[in-house]
Amino acid sequence: MKREHSQLDPPPPPPSCVAGPSGKGKMWEEEQTDGGGMDELLAVLGYNVRSSDMVEVAQKIEQLEEAMDAFQADGINHFASDTVHYDPSNLCTWLESMLTEFNPTMPAGLGLDPVPAPSVFDDSSFIAPAESSTITSLDFSHQRVLEEPSTSDYDLKAIPGKAMYGSNNSQNSSNNYLSLSSASPSSLSSSTTTRENKRLKTSELYPPESTRPIVLADSQENGIRLVHALMACAEAVQQNNLTLAEAFVKQIRFLAVSQAGAMGKVATHFAEALARRIYGLYPQSPIDHSFSELLEMQFYETCPYLKFAHFTANQAILEAFDGKRRVHVIDFSMNQGMQWPALMQALALRPGGPPAFRLTGIGPPAADNTDQLQQVGWKLAQLAESIHVEFEYRGFVANSLADLDASMLEIKPSEVDSVAVNSVFELHKLLAQPGAIDKVLSVVKNIKPDIFTVAEQEANHNGPVFLDRFTESLHYYSTMFDSLEGSVNSPENHKAMTEAYLGNQICNVVACEGADRVERHETLAQWRTRFGSAGFIPAHIGSNAYKQASMLLALFAGGDGYKVEENNGCLTLGWYTRPLIATSAWKLAAKR
Repeated sequence: MKREHSQLDPPPPPPSCVAGPSGKGKMWEEEQTDGGGMDELLAVLGYNVRSSDMVEVAQKIEQLEEAMDAFQADGINHFASDTVHYDPSNLCTWLESMLTEFNPTMPAGLGLDPVPAPSVFDDSSFIAPAESSTITSLDFSHQRVLEEPSTSDYDLKAIPGKAMYGSNNSQNSSNNYLSLSSASPSSLSSSTTTRENKRLKTSELYPPESTRPIVLADSQENGIRLVHALMACAEAVQQNNLTLAEAFVKQIRFLAVSQAGAMGKVATHFAEALARRIYGLYPQSPIDHSFSELLEMQFYETCPYLKFAHFTANQAILEAFDGKRRVHVIDFSMNQGMQWPALMQALALRPGGPPAFRLTGIGPPAADNTDQLQQVGWKLAQLAESIHVEFEYRGFVANSLADLDASMLEIKPSEVDSVAVNSVFELHKLLAQPGAIDKVLSVVKNIKPDIFTVAEQEANHNGPVFLDRFTESLHYYSTMFDSLEGSVNSPENHKAMTEAYLGNQICNVVACEGADRVERHETLAQWRTRFGSAGFIPAHIGSNAYKQASMLLALFAGGDGYKVEENNGCLTLGWYTRPLIATSAWKLAAKR
């Protein structure tokens, strides 16, 4: 017979509170109406208590505490019986069953009339089959367990520890930690979370020698509820119903804790972004540039997206410089200069000797007023000397690319220098400033480069409707986080910083508006339209770049999920069927 214990955290609201994008607010209101005067604060936390029953519930809680004190000397090992403890979301029913367990022959006159067990809610219309559930093992060492039993067979179930592991009384723990691990037939990989025991000390509930391992089935139902709650919250924000949105944010946080893997992580970031938008707690802008660069470097090391952008752009530049004796690269995204050592080494190996290489790097000012661009230039100069490449470097500090002018860059005639302009993850930021992208493309035209390489996120996060933007970003970053889970060889601290890098983008897309919202990603099709209107035509990236990019992905663990595709002369890198990064090359139509 199934034994159901209660859950440490307040249980999430019933599935009826979490509806799809259409009609979430209506279902929420119907739930409250059907509740017949339910206490609103407790209802948000998932407890069904009528306002008229508050006094009786308080009395029952006092009686339960007294009963626990009375049974303290004997322990509460009789909970291991076959008693069924009803849904704690219905406090009256749950308290009744607990008190009955402590004192089966309660005297009359306590006001504890039997309360029927909660009815079964049928949410089979959106619940995944039980066979697709993952198994999560929790090992509690003298820890009080309060879990929400559900009437659905697909929800989190408490299974007696003896059924899985047998009894183990030798383990002892000096602190209150929950140990979560993903169970498989061959191994268990664990991670830990810490939660505060607010009402009772664990030593008062379990003897020191007691260890109560149980196994919980973490079904896909929670994942579906989580997505529905995220969409419902976004729709409430769209309708400016901030009270309802706030309730959904709280629910999202409860559900995200129980959701393992990428979905739980990405939902946590979206919940934070939604909360910031609701409460007006906008992230500091701009983020410290040095910290932002540190996160970007970890992103570079952990997953192949930035490497792919650098590699494919370099290949297109290298082919454009074929046979040229003097070359000049203007980099709109200098940062730490991670892109250029590989190009310099390729030029050094060119038959007939390397060309003279001139590099102009453009970047934002440092928060500590240090000349970071100059420091990057010194490092590249040392590399150039070691590989015998004639090198010239100049750094430009600019708050925005729109502040540039072609005359500032000392462009030499095309018969002297072959020029390439490069931008990686920079152009989309200009869309927050009216007219800025047109000005920068005009500057590029005046430079008259032989090639203009661009890498951007393959997503549409620049739409005028918040709900559409939210939906697109949820799909995009869910896929991105899922790909990070496949990077099994990456150190956990690197992966955490990569997730923080992406989390900053999520926060900007969801929480910010106006000029503060700079993560305005657009799709390759949208950029084609912009570049075509500005007088550029595609310069097809060759097949060599495609083949070598595919070889690059083989270096990453879990690389089977990464896919390189050719898209009308451009290359995209995605995770399975979803493109995430696009690299394109352009030239002036007048220079054909």
